[in-house]
Amino acid sequence: MSPEQESASTTAAKPAATIYDIARTTGFSPSTVSRALHKPGRVGPTTEKAVRAAAESLGYQINPMARFVTTGRTGTVALVLSDITNPVFFDLVRGAERTTALEGQTLVVAETQGSSVIEQETVDRLLPTVDGIILASSRLDKDQIRNLSEQKNIVLVNRNVDGVPCVLPQLQPGIREAVNHLAGLGHTSLAFLPGPTAIWMSRQRLKLLQEEVARVGMSLVATSPAEPTMEGGRKALAEVLDTGATGVIAYTDLMAIGLLLACKDEKIPVPGKLSIIGFDDVFGSRFTSPPLTTIRTPLALMGEEAVRRLTAENSEEITLPSGMLQTEFVLRKSSGPSPQAAQS
Repeated sequence: MSPEQESASTTAAKPAATIYDIARTTGFSPSTVSRALHKPGRVGPTTEKAVRAAAESLGYQINPMARFVTTGRTGTVALVLSDITNPVFFDLVRGAERTTALEGQTLVVAETQGSSVIEQETVDRLLPTVDGIILASSRLDKDQIRNLSEQKNIVLVNRNVDGVPCVLPQLQPGIREAVNHLAGLGHTSLAFLPGPTAIWMSRQRLKLLQEEVARVGMSLVATSPAEPTMEGGRKALAEVLDTGATGVIAYTDLMAIGLLLACKDEKIPVPGKLSIIGFDDVFGSRFTSPPLTTIRTPLALMGEEAVRRLTAENSEEITLPSGMLQTEFVLRKSSGPSPQAAQS
């Protein structure tokens, strides 16, 4: 055997480093080493830095299966989305990924294609393999969600079910400012483009919008429920025109963009005949023609908060109250004076 082969054989036969090797190297207890490696922030920064440096020098690799055997945890969190192509979820995923990485965990993303049946099947497959599940804009009913929460730690995003931790945006600031904006421009009649009736957040936005337009003496008509896509917004144009409304607020930016494109096809001036406002401020909403006025939802922060709440549940810390993250009105060019105000 050549020296090179002997060296390679020796290297291959060398046992993998363990937390006990790191403990001997650093002088810390094995439990401290474990916390430093698996639960960032649970030990002092100097200790964590020393442990990680020793782990790197010894070639230590975290074995997820070994961790599962000893702790019952995989270090994996699932984020279940209705439509992975919808840009409303981009920042949510990024926020969740950022926080799982900081927690030393792995994020798995799954899509349900907007189907409650597929969502249930997907979650059933994930349950044995993850430590917890984040359901974003879930279309499952309350009983299904409560049943899941009894089997695994669950955190909801954009959905509220009693007894299940959730992360919700605070809708009133953004909606109130949008309504005040349109009222100040002379609009007296509004239309709302809702999402599917199964979407809890669409119903909440409509409910609060009804309260706000009543406050300023405006009228509101909700069009037929539609999928939260550009095509859903396009198809709503005829119904919006039939309402006689001069201002429109859509459940999502994608619906608002679809309506905007339909108006362009029909040579309906926006703003002018219609003022259009979206919701969420997704990537691309500022690049439409005209740029879309919208209500911004703090999606990245909601993703971060969802992971933090799930981690708190998994570590048996005190359960945090439901998150309330504030929406914000974003003025661009798709809203302007009502036709009547423009003529006076």
